[in-house]
Amino acid sequence: MNEPDTKEHLQNKVIAFIGAGNMAAALAQGMISKGFDAQQLFMSDPSDERLATMQKSLGINVNNNNLVVAEKADVIVLAVKPQIMPAILGELKPALQDSNKVVISIAAGITIKSLENGLGSQAAIVRCMPNTPALVQTGATGLFANEHVSSLQKNLAEEILQAVGIVVWLEQEQQLDAVTALSGSGPAYYFLVMEAMIIAGESMGLSHDTAQRLTLQTALGAAKMAINSDVEPAELRRRVTSPGGTTEQAIQSLEKNQLAAVFGEALAAAKQRSEELGQE
Repeated sequence: MNEPDTKEHLQNKVIAFIGAGNMAAALAQGMISKGFDAQQLFMSDPSDERLATMQKSLGINVNNNNLVVAEKADVIVLAVKPQIMPAILGELKPALQDSNKVVISIAAGITIKSLENGLGSQAAIVRCMPNTPALVQTGATGLFANEHVSSLQKNLAEEILQAVGIVVWLEQEQQLDAVTALSGSGPAYYFLVMEAMIIAGESMGLSHDTAQRLTLQTALGAAKMAINSDVEPAELRRRVTSPGGTTEQAIQSLEKNQLAAVFGEALAAAKQRSEELGQE
């Protein structure tokens, strides 16, 4: 599938990032690498040092004043910590009056209702759940839009997040809790599996460096094969599991220890916690 033409769809659009953290920096860098004009990107943050770094490394516009930045923008990306979101929304609300702006929130646990309460009931809002591989432009993001978001605005939101990976649109906001459990927290699960494989490799006589290099490259190779294949991962697994072979022995051991059930319980726990955080 071809990547979207970012310059065509976002041409002459101004994007404002409220917050200059790692995710905002990754999104800005991803957009610039795909041809977006850095001079159409604005970023605000209370840290002068952080803004200076962003301006120097990316060539974007920076300002300490959130409202000034938001008033210039067609798209406002909220990339701040959840605990300071209420104060930020209060600052930004004047910029959303009688406006065609769309707001994209990447703050975990902040519901559409909370955002509407802070910005106004008519505000066009997209809530999303990215994950940390977005920092290396291989992220996975779930998106949900409220009823005020137009088709064009959905396209803009999609293209911004596609600058750092793939995106999927959700039919219900509650599904973001499942996305949080699956892909939002998911990188940590794979890191844990990597840790376990490295430890196992060492226990069988390999050096730490050798076990780690083999584990990480195997994880990369398996992911690439799954992404580029036209069959399900289950079929790929069957194809490399020869009857009576070494892989079969390992798979049987994992199944005997109910690996699928362990992961199912783990993701359910993560989803439940995501729901609790949203209520808080």
